[in-house]
Amino acid sequence: MKKGGILNPALCRILAETGHTDMITICDRGFPVPPGPERLDLALVDDIPTVLDVLSAISKEFVIDRIIVADEMLEASPKRYSHLQEQFPDLPIMKVPHLRFKELCPESRAVIRTGDTVPYANLIIVSG
Repeated sequence: MKKGGILNPALCRILAETGHTDMITICDRGFPVPPGPERLDLALVDDIPTVLDVLSAISKEFVIDRIIVADEMLEASPKRYSHLQEQFPDLPIMKVPHLRFKELCPESRAVIRTGDTVPYANLIIVSG
């Protein structure tokens, strides 16, 4: 039995199988998950967990090279973007148009769906 850290077996496996430069998408409850990448649904109820909850847990066990977000996050959810910068000051944050974000998502190793209700909360982490 694990002592702590991420306890979800599927998420542990996904992180262990992810290689250098692979991408993992962490999305809100309404994001259209494309066919292709493995889908891990962690959504329980509204805002449990949030994208930031999942990112925080992953960052403690996983090497992240950079984070990709949609440009629209800055205007639609400026507080979320600020929290992201504050929580991860040493990680580069790359901004792309939302349509480009959706094009990148199918290249992800996996898509982790959360209960987040914040507009444009979605992000992609690139493995370091």
